Amino acid sequence: PVLLEVFNNLFMSIAEQMGATLANTAYSVNIKERLDFSCAIFAPDGSLVANAPHVPVHLGSMGESIKTVIRARGDTMKPGDVYALNAPYNGGTHLPDVTVVTPVFDSTEAILFYVAARGHHADIGGRTPGSAPPDSTSIHQEGVLIDNFILVEQGTLREAETRQLLSTGTYPCRNIEQNMADLRAQIAANETGVFELKKIIDHFGLNTVHAYMQHVQDNAEESVRRVLDVLQDGTFTYYMDNGCRICVTIRVDRASRSASIDFSGTSDQHKGNYNAPSAVCKAAVLYVFRTLVDDNIPLNEGCLKPLHIHIPPRSIISPEYPAA
Repeated sequence: PVLLEVFNNLFMSIAEQMGATLANTAYSVNIKERLDFSCAIFAPDGSLVANAPHVPVHLGSMGESIKTVIRARGDTMKPGDVYALNAPYNGGTHLPDVTVVTPVFDSTEAILFYVAARGHHADIGGRTPGSAPPDSTSIHQEGVLIDNFILVEQGTLREAETRQLLSTGTYPCRNIEQNMADLRAQIAANETGVFELKKIIDHFGLNTVHAYMQHVQDNAEESVRRVLDVLQDGTFTYYMDNGCRICVTIRVDRASRSASIDFSGTSDQHKGNYNAPSAVCKAAVLYVFRTLVDDNIPLNEGCLKPLHIHIPPRSIISPEYPAA
């Protein structure tokens, strides 16, 4: 129990140091002063291990982005590679939130873990400055869609290719210099995470660090199961200003100490931009259950293990490409 508490705090502290690097080296007001960013550590399977107390909707959805990179890149990842994506259909939130992912390798080129930094760029293109047009009906009207792009290849920033990407589409980025500066800051934040994680591996040994990556998640899982032991079933409907509704039914299974969260009945995908990606829906569920836990544990994937979430496809909480 003592070492578990040590690692809970160690992992969270590393994510906090990543955040400090990002805030200190970023260029835009959004990241530097408004602190609209999040940093986190992930296990080799892409599951969230720990984070700093940054933006909850980022943290609960970033794992989906990591798993997208793992699915798409698989065995082609090399030491020194860094990836970027903002696709809402692959773990993103909205286009200004760009996630930078760094896989970390050992000497045999096996992946030890991943670190990631998500930052809200002041502008990523789109019909209006700031990339949040109120009347968009397609994702491409909101800015440049980045899906699993190699930002750094074996230690070399692909600057020309990145600038080319940011200047593509009908509505390209308005201030590419600022985007590049913030992307460099995100790469630096990830390097801070890599450096600090390697320090604790040197101190405790890789087997111990990997074991506690799992124990931290197992502890979070048990903490949520203890919450479920005292919860009741419920059904709720919430109407939005535009007539859309969110419906959710929560059923607790006492025998298995698990719960189902079913969003059936939620409004169909909106023809405008009143949609939230399924990763955001999962992040909201994760955050709610984490707030019900009365212990100082990191928000992580373990919290979701006792929860079975059903999100109806093509709904306002699971839009399909190219929905706004």
